Amino acid sequence: MPTRRRLLSCMTALAPLPGVLRAQQKFPDRPITLVVPFAPGGVADITARTVGQAMAANLGQPVIIDNKPGAGGIVATQAMLKAPADGHTLLLMSNATAVSVHLMKKLPFDVVKDLAPISTLGFFELGIAVPEDSRFKTLAEMLAYARAQPGKLTIGTITVGSTQYLSAELFKSRAGIEATVVPYKGSPAVINALRSGDVDVVFEILGPLLPQLTGKTIRALAVTGTARFPLLPEVPTVIEQGIKGYTVDSWNALAAPAGTPPAAIERLGRAAQEAISLPGVRNTLRDLGVKAQAGTPAELATLLASEIKHWGEVARAAKIEPE
Repeated sequence: MPTRRRLLSCMTALAPLPGVLRAQQKFPDRPITLVVPFAPGGVADITARTVGQAMAANLGQPVIIDNKPGAGGIVATQAMLKAPADGHTLLLMSNATAVSVHLMKKLPFDVVKDLAPISTLGFFELGIAVPEDSRFKTLAEMLAYARAQPGKLTIGTITVGSTQYLSAELFKSRAGIEATVVPYKGSPAVINALRSGDVDVVFEILGPLLPQLTGKTIRALAVTGTARFPLLPEVPTVIEQGIKGYTVDSWNALAAPAGTPPAAIERLGRAAQEAISLPGVRNTLRDLGVKAQAGTPAELATLLASEIKHWGEVARAAKIEPE
């Protein structure tokens, strides 16, 4: 009997623990769900589908897009966090994730502690645009009008607390002007307001503006990136036109629930980086106004922390009270 007990004891000691067995299984072993906090058809959605399709070919499993718009990304983030932390459910994170920290008195999660960064996918700047027949031919002319008639200039953006809205408020502060920011429900409404003359100028991400710019129904006075956008080489940046330190880049990225195995994070990050390197993916994103750019989990964590700090300062300056 003692010999039998010793044998059983040795067999138990040598048996892999359940967690080890799971770690040894191939990842991914089933389809991956990418929860997108925006409606289908927008820049974020098309970015997710384009990169997801390329990642699926690399991972050997489908990447299923699950659109859950609403509540500034809270609905989508909660849905992702309810899933097992095994790498099979991901979130399309954005700078709205950072902004949301300052719009709610208490989020139902901690965006730093509860999310595991994987990789950025791309950055996309804003355009400052006017109607084709606008009196303003340059940003300098628009600023001169705003300074001569404080409060008269009207700026259209999407909803209060959005990147576009906060970017307009930041512009007012950096340029030293008084202007009225008029929020609308979405990008189509903003563009319609501009074309109908309800607002003088709009701050909007380049993706929705590009067809209008190409069709010559509106004109871009500036872009908000650090360099001119490749598809609009004739349009100068805001910095080029004398507003020092003013740059705005929106971004999209991948995140998983905190506690996801490091091996799964590494595998997903590698697949994202390889997807972003494909010419077809890069060209599709470029046509959306997106500059494709992958990164490491550490780089994304640093970006998220810096964005939380930056947009908090802007929100306080704009006197936006958390709800």
